[in-house]
Amino acid sequence: MQTARVVGWLGLVAHLALGTWYAASGLVAPAWAVAGLVLVWLVLLAVAIRLLRRRPALVPLVPLSAVLIWLAVVSAGDAWLGWTA
Repeated sequence: MQTARVVGWLGLVAHLALGTWYAASGLVAPAWAVAGLVLVWLVLLAVAIRLLRRRPALVPLVPLSAVLIWLAVVSAGDAWLGWTA
């Protein structure tokens, strides 16, 4: 049980570190997209906190999801909307 809590906290720290990636998206995305990404990051933070209390072993899935969502949004914006640095 103790290992699960440590894994959960590490997942939460990883998600907090990803906040800089989401905030720095303004280098390649317009302001409305960055606002949407930050909103998604905040929702995922709430999910991570809730999981930390109930099922801490699942918290590392939150930063993994955050990375995949960020990559998908930025890649789609580049491909279809012409976002560039």
